[in-house]
Amino acid sequence: MTKRISNDALRQRRLGATLTLLASTILAIPTIASAQSANNRNTNATASSGSQRATASSTLNETFPTRSTGTGTSTGSGTGQLAGTTDPYYASGSSLTDGGATDPLDQSGNGLSSTATGTTSLATTPLRAGANMLQGTPLNQADGLIADDLSELTEPQQNAAEEAIEGGGDATARRGDGLGVKLGTFTLRPSVNQSVNSETTRSGSNTSRRNYLATTLNGTLTSDWARHALTITGAGTYQKNISGTGQAEPNARLDADLRLDLSNQTVAHVLAGYAFEREDASDPNAIAGTVEQARVDRFSLGGTIERDFGILRGTAALTGTRTIYGSARFADGSSLSLSDRDRNAVEGRIRVGYELSPALIPFIEATLGRAVYDDGVDRLGYARSSWSYGARSGVQLDLGEKLRGELGLGYAVVDYEDARLKSIDAFTVDGTLLWSPQRGTDVDLGLRTTVQDATAAGQSGWVDYQLSAGLSHLIRNDLTGRLTASSTLRDYPNTDNALNWALGTGLIWNINRYFDATANLGYEFTDNPGGTDSKQLRAGVGLTLRR
Repeated sequence: MTKRISNDALRQRRLGATLTLLASTILAIPTIASAQSANNRNTNATASSGSQRATASSTLNETFPTRSTGTGTSTGSGTGQLAGTTDPYYASGSSLTDGGATDPLDQSGNGLSSTATGTTSLATTPLRAGANMLQGTPLNQADGLIADDLSELTEPQQNAAEEAIEGGGDATARRGDGLGVKLGTFTLRPSVNQSVNSETTRSGSNTSRRNYLATTLNGTLTSDWARHALTITGAGTYQKNISGTGQAEPNARLDADLRLDLSNQTVAHVLAGYAFEREDASDPNAIAGTVEQARVDRFSLGGTIERDFGILRGTAALTGTRTIYGSARFADGSSLSLSDRDRNAVEGRIRVGYELSPALIPFIEATLGRAVYDDGVDRLGYARSSWSYGARSGVQLDLGEKLRGELGLGYAVVDYEDARLKSIDAFTVDGTLLWSPQRGTDVDLGLRTTVQDATAAGQSGWVDYQLSAGLSHLIRNDLTGRLTASSTLRDYPNTDNALNWALGTGLIWNINRYFDATANLGYEFTDNPGGTDSKQLRAGVGLTLRR
């Protein structure tokens, strides 16, 4: 009897110990999950020689990848059935970038702001036009979207199909296509696109037509380092008229992003860029009656530092931009120098986010900027140097490859030195959304607000509100379709507002892993109550060689 009681007591003690261990394990699960989530956010493990090396990198929760030209880690391999990230019809920043952006969407950003390089925060949408060169937004998209240009609008798939266990097939070949040239610890992925295009432009009662050749060069140079990363992207387009009349629209861009992994919680970026184009003839500041608008060169340098404080995320950024204008040329051979518009701009930004969950991060942000013109007064006698102030709040959303983006609402003010120039104040809306409802289908939306300086007598500037959208669908394994649209409202303080909208569509046929055929069609309309309305129709076909 005594022995039976002892066994019962022993079983009770064992049962009690088991229950205690089970309860403690259950109670520890949230702590373990939280620690694992924090570890996943701040560590990027890469396999090397059968082992794993931990490399610190910014995470999607802290800095979403923006609409860029193949920067970041995505450039190391192909993009499913779509062309590689260095193809001329891979989106540039912005965000459609940020926005984007930004890319009108790549604002990054457009968002994703766009821009931006592949690791720059979506929140880097600048208040003043020109500063967005750091986000990789092409210069010719600063005031509007060229919706028919596939070289700027086609994104890689966000939700690519997984590779089959057995391997093989065209999808596998494209993901492991071996494209790119190894240069030591770097990989260069170049491409060249040659296209034949036709363009018809109507401005008021005047109509001009031209047929032209366009040659586009793209390249991405990415590092393969165990720690830190350097990404350099470049693109340029040269146009030559073969018949008709009309202004050529050359452009070039070069961006560099040096990511410094200071610690598991701290990441810094050193950013530099250069962009060139001719001022758009539909821009309110363009010179009327010219045969060639002035060239615009922009040089940019800046940096960001991002820190994870647990549930808090902090970002500080400083951007500097140098803008230089050339001369507009007239039919009689004379020219008009626009050097009085040359200026330097500096903008600082501080942002704090609160992590409600890894997928939802509300934030607040403040910006301060200063623009200084080389000439104290312009050719009309106005001092256009200014201070800019801005604040906004919003939320970042990251649900993985299916859905991610950002939306911010705020208020901005630009004060000019000349008392005769009225201050510009506006409510701002900036955001990006990337949605992949199914593999092979990508949808991107972008909102962007920027303040532009005017050149007319007595006019300080205006506010641009831009909405852009794009749909990319993999029709077949070797055929991709793209639809784009944008609408830009120019809010003038003293005159009627102007509206610009554009529609575009295009196809990309992957002939093989080295050659792609492209076709595109676009239409753009500008309703200008205070001036001349304009319409433009453009179509083209081309061939891309990739390496």
